[in-house]
Amino acid sequence: RDLVDLGVRMVLANTYHLYLRPGPETIRKLGGLHRFMAWEGPILTDSGGYQVFSLAPLRRVSDQGVTFRSHIDGSEHLFTPELAVELQEGLGADIIMALDVPSPFGAPREEVARDMERTHDWAVRCLASRAGDGQALFGIVQGGTFPELRRDSAEFLASLDFPGYALGGLCLGEPKELMMDMVEEGVAPLPPDRPRYLMGVGSPEDLVAAVARGIDLFDSALPTRVARNGALFTRRGRVNIRKASFREREGPIDAACDCSTCRTFSAAYLHHLFRAGELLGLRLATVHNLRFIMVLMEEMRQSLRDGVFEKFRRDFLSSYIPADESARLAQKRAKKHS
Repeated sequence: RDLVDLGVRMVLANTYHLYLRPGPETIRKLGGLHRFMAWEGPILTDSGGYQVFSLAPLRRVSDQGVTFRSHIDGSEHLFTPELAVELQEGLGADIIMALDVPSPFGAPREEVARDMERTHDWAVRCLASRAGDGQALFGIVQGGTFPELRRDSAEFLASLDFPGYALGGLCLGEPKELMMDMVEEGVAPLPPDRPRYLMGVGSPEDLVAAVARGIDLFDSALPTRVARNGALFTRRGRVNIRKASFREREGPIDAACDCSTCRTFSAAYLHHLFRAGELLGLRLATVHNLRFIMVLMEEMRQSLRDGVFEKFRRDFLSSYIPADESARLAQKRAKKHS
């Protein structure tokens, strides 16, 4: 109900986590993912590739697929392209993803090229293994941060005539300018009549910059994750609700926001909830950040319809102050090595 009220149109579910628990057979018996989640709108499922490949010490990759050990109980499993499609079809998602091989940022060109070729082979196998046409299977462009590999990958996948395309292997620790350069390289060869999906990107400034480069669809845990840490989006950038400056702030965190949090509660109350460790604070902050993102996307869609997107982009980026880039990259590195 919260997501519907906030204007969310689609949710993402992760095949890797659902595979491990409660298990695809349980979800199938209970009527599929829509009924299991009580979500009537569209659902997109990730193939689980990113989660599997983030478990570097626990997996082995071969042409057949990827063998990994569960992070829950250590049991061993094999994900093949065919199984990834079968699982997602069984879950009943509306958009499903081909199994791919993301390359870590900084990997040598030879490794990235090998991962890309394997991604292409698996994309062909995913297409061949579909049981029907009721779901949209997206191919995933890889190629790391090598422009020629990004173009080659996009050109190859475009030749396979997927109903949609994703750009993967980005937002993994590379500078944002480099990430956007790779978005441009990856988008250029893709057919303009198919949706383009930038995976794992969700900061407001990145959404605007990526739409300007032709991206249509995004997913990210960032708005909810930073909300739980007390970082709230405003038109001037993120603010830290834990700061003492909010202790006696009578007005909402963002007077321009129409979310239920801003319409109901003062910034001082949110500050109190976070300082007191009350769980309600996490929920109210999450509601606010998600509504901020939904409104931003609505405004971009309208500006595109009206032919004034470039003005919208300039105006937004002139006032929005992004999070510190060096701090962001340091957090990425810390997460990678934790």
